[in-house]
Amino acid sequence: MTERVVLAYSGGLDTSVAIGWIAEATGAEVVAVAVDVGQGGEDMEMIRQRALDCGAVEAYVADARDEFADEYCMPALKANGLYLDRYPLVSAISRPVIVKHMVRAARQFGAQTVAHGCTGKGNDQVRFEVATTSLAPDLKTIAPVRDLALTREKAIDYAEKHDLPIATTKKNPFSIDQNVWGRAVETGFLEDIWNEPTKDVYSYTDDPTFPPVADEVVVTFDGGVPVALDGVAVSPLQAIMEMNRRAGAQGVGRIDIVEDRLVGIKSREVYEAPGAMALIAAHQELENVTLEREQARFKKGVEQRWSELVYDGMWFSPLKKNLDVFVDETQKYVSGDIRMVLHGGRATVTGRRSDAALYDFNLATYDEGDSFDQSHAKGFIEIYGLAAKQAAARDERFGNGVDFGTGDL
Repeated sequence: MTERVVLAYSGGLDTSVAIGWIAEATGAEVVAVAVDVGQGGEDMEMIRQRALDCGAVEAYVADARDEFADEYCMPALKANGLYLDRYPLVSAISRPVIVKHMVRAARQFGAQTVAHGCTGKGNDQVRFEVATTSLAPDLKTIAPVRDLALTREKAIDYAEKHDLPIATTKKNPFSIDQNVWGRAVETGFLEDIWNEPTKDVYSYTDDPTFPPVADEVVVTFDGGVPVALDGVAVSPLQAIMEMNRRAGAQGVGRIDIVEDRLVGIKSREVYEAPGAMALIAAHQELENVTLEREQARFKKGVEQRWSELVYDGMWFSPLKKNLDVFVDETQKYVSGDIRMVLHGGRATVTGRRSDAALYDFNLATYDEGDSFDQSHAKGFIEIYGLAAKQAAARDERFGNGVDFGTGDL
């Protein structure tokens, strides 16, 4: 039986050429796998047919938009997933679902190898390959661009020579990856980190400099997941898409960052994630209302580690699975409404309400009706500061007290 290779297929020039390139280099038949995670663009049936026209023996096409939103975007939302506190893991969370379908196709069509179109400099090669070995350690992986010397120039020559049904002359100045959670843009003139992004960089967001009239939205959460917008029930996918539209119209979610890639390179990336950033802002504020103090403080560290693991391609790792259990437990009471105003590039929370709130008006108020017994405060402060008081007394005994003449205070 002829060996088969499952290729992650986007429908673009490089992966279209990779079908024949892999076949010639390895003698294997190629099965193309295209996964819709809300990236928009061409119809998936057209992409399926293009793969077959370019020489694939089979074409596996999956509509994974709801799966992606439910099983990947929502965990990222619950974890407030932000790499370097800013990047909402747009590409990082899409790779595991794509690999899941690649492995499924490999089993279905009897393939022994999977392939992707990543270079040897980026994060995605790690995400694809570690996810593959985590789900199917018996499968081998090849990368035509990295392993089989498939450059863009060679791809254009190959496509023209073999008359492949793919455009070869138009070259976008940027490298773009997008899905329903957001859009990532890099390369071209953006590689000079002094250069300001031009208007053509952006697609998901309008210019926030001249915004339309402010848009007020109420996001309803149940267990950390958005279930309604302005009282209208929505699925996770619908919530993201609608917030992409409304927050994007206000220029919310533009991110320009120099980040640390897993391979050790610093890289300048421009992201657009209007829905993701607005929903994360709403979710964070609802957690402020519903999470107990120590629980919330500890979760901050978990969120950072969770985001690092996901960015580094460890979605299916044991530690990430363990952290998921903790995050899910924290979401038990993260239910209620957050009112936000979207305007001029900002998503500003203006109201919160929850039946599970730990905020108590009678404890918080300074006006009549205050139920907080202030007489308890003196003793609390005495005990709370006792350890620091003892340490300060010891410093004084050993001549290490504060020198009030040197500006220490």
